[in-house]
Amino acid sequence: MLDADFFHRWLTAVAVLVDREAAHLTELDSAIGDADHGSNLQRGFTAVTATLNKDAPQTPGAVLTLAGRQLISTVGGASGPLYGTLLRRTGKALGDDAEVTPAQLAEALRAGVAAVAQLGGAKAGDKTMLDALEPAVAALGDTTESFAAARDAAREGALATVPLQARKGRASYLGERSIGHQDPGATSSALLLAALAEVAA
Repeated sequence: MLDADFFHRWLTAVAVLVDREAAHLTELDSAIGDADHGSNLQRGFTAVTATLNKDAPQTPGAVLTLAGRQLISTVGGASGPLYGTLLRRTGKALGDDAEVTPAQLAEALRAGVAAVAQLGGAKAGDKTMLDALEPAVAALGDTTESFAAARDAAREGALATVPLQARKGRASYLGERSIGHQDPGATSSALLLAALAEVAA
């Protein structure tokens, strides 16, 4: 079973990975975006961990909902609303249970990813974060061992954005010039799943 502490540790691990990879994320974003993806997420997840360390909620759903609100209020551009929606919708789907199963988390994440797709009007293949998130949730099962499969699927999905032409977001303005670059949003989404697998191991 996964309790509030597990979700707190997950988001803390995300913050550590984002902090470590911030320069790389910004480098990817400098090719096809605003060159601020790394610094934006770094600021957002730093705020998330500070809030959780100060007053951690007692249920998994509340932890994710609070984190989502923090991201929306601290991360600029499209990333804040998209990541905020992902976490808030996932948290809402988990409800008020004090502990949840991996299967419940998998189902809730599917709901969160669907909400991201609806908000952004994107789908897999558009060279967005969904190219990592959708294969990841498809790989999730009913045990924590499946989190490693989700991590691998997200990483492969992010790498697979390199030959794609962006059809959504700022990168889409570049047309064919977006081809040959890895999508920064898909890359940061892969970090989210990598942290989940790390905490569950």
